[in-house]
Amino acid sequence: MIAHITGLKPGEFVHTIGDAHIYSNHREALLEQVKRVPRPFPKLEIVREVKNIDDFKFEDFKLIDYKPYPKITMKMAL
Repeated sequence: MIAHITGLKPGEFVHTIGDAHIYSNHREALLEQVKRVPRPFPKLEIVREVKNIDDFKFEDFKLIDYKPYPKITMKMAL
């Protein structure tokens, strides 16, 4: 979105997760998740010209070639 607004070419998005943890009741579901072979990333297309970051709407985005695996349900740990 920032590249679109500034007219720059999109690059990589890198972030760090703080306080990441795994709950014991999520173990089996996470073992299933790590067995999955990564699929190619989908493409995100911005379908209209937007000049201000606050003017984006849900309808401005088109997700192309998104092929998700079935969801893995994990209960909230209390």
